[in-house]
Amino acid sequence: MNFVFPNEAHVTWSVMIVLYPYITGLVAGAFIVSSLYHVFGRNELKAVSRFSLASAFVFLLFAPIPLQVHLGHPERSLNILITPNFSSAMAGFGFIYNSYLLLVVLEIWFVMRSDFIARAKGKGLVPFICRAVLLFNLHEDDATRRADHRIAKFLAGLGIPMACLLHGYVGFLFGSLKSNPWWSTALMFVIFIFSAIVSGISVLIFHYFVVSKINRWRIDQGCVRAMGRYLWGFMIIAVALELLEILSIAYKQTEEWEVLDQLIKQKLMITYVVLQFGVFSLVPFLMLAISALFKLGDRLTNALVWTSATMLLLAMIWLAIPSSGGHVNAGVRAEHRIDVSIGSATVYVNGRRLGQTPVTYVGTAGEVIEIEVRLQGYATRHERIEVRPNGTTTLTMEAQRSSESQRKLP
Repeated sequence: MNFVFPNEAHVTWSVMIVLYPYITGLVAGAFIVSSLYHVFGRNELKAVSRFSLASAFVFLLFAPIPLQVHLGHPERSLNILITPNFSSAMAGFGFIYNSYLLLVVLEIWFVMRSDFIARAKGKGLVPFICRAVLLFNLHEDDATRRADHRIAKFLAGLGIPMACLLHGYVGFLFGSLKSNPWWSTALMFVIFIFSAIVSGISVLIFHYFVVSKINRWRIDQGCVRAMGRYLWGFMIIAVALELLEILSIAYKQTEEWEVLDQLIKQKLMITYVVLQFGVFSLVPFLMLAISALFKLGDRLTNALVWTSATMLLLAMIWLAIPSSGGHVNAGVRAEHRIDVSIGSATVYVNGRRLGQTPVTYVGTAGEVIEIEVRLQGYATRHERIEVRPNGTTTLTMEAQRSSESQRKLP
């Protein structure tokens, strides 16, 4: 029976890994927009306050699905919840996710209780479901409405740090990958939070116009202009943080920058530099600036805000995960030279004979390989190295005879 160990295979991440933080970002961003009205009293957002809360709930239900689709055995993911392990990063996210889901459900219950009571009066399946949601208690008066409002406001206030924790924890999961220098930075968590707010506002603007068009609702212009201003401000912060992260890595000139420099200038030049920053960031920035700084007609303002929101929805999927779901170093060809301090040794890579030193291994930047070096009259060396562009590894052979030196080398 043969086994494939983690260091012997490169597991390619699919687009589902990108959708996972993307959807959680929509959840956190939409909830924060709702809280701006319920907690901070931003009355201009009243038209989308309940709509944003419902959107957060729906996206929250579907947030784990991309990970389930990516897994070979999705049913095993339940083990992190039924067998708690507080030292597990993924198990920790399960606890945060469930707590946040419970909070959102409770807030929806108190915010929309009056609507449920109105729909519960009558016969049929929908009224029965509404009565069941209300626990068959249809009593309502001024006192209950005031109590519902106070509790909903408290839950909305509690939900703001929970929303930041939810998406910030996703940033922690990706930022903890030491093998990926683009993600493993102190700014990754903050970038995730602000990109979530941008994504949440963008998806609300997009859906608000689409749903209003379908149902022939009247567009609240004050709400649209306010969301456009909020989107412009948070977008500036999110993009600025992304640029500062790249400048920070470039200024340090570490070994990782050799890989990232090639990646940005070659593989991601079109998708990352030209499209993300040049088109899907700069163009929305200009359109939102025009709509916020100048007094334009309603139709032109709506067109600018909706187009900007749609473009930013596409941009944020790359902003949080620059490599679009794959390993940041994936696809970058690298030649790594392997040599010894004395003589000409035989080199084996992952169990296969590569040749006599000095020898060059051609692989993928960031790939971790197991090398074995045999030289007659010296002890066999076993090392694990990371492949780097134009990298060199020189091993010092111990001047002592080994048991393997008595055998004839293949």
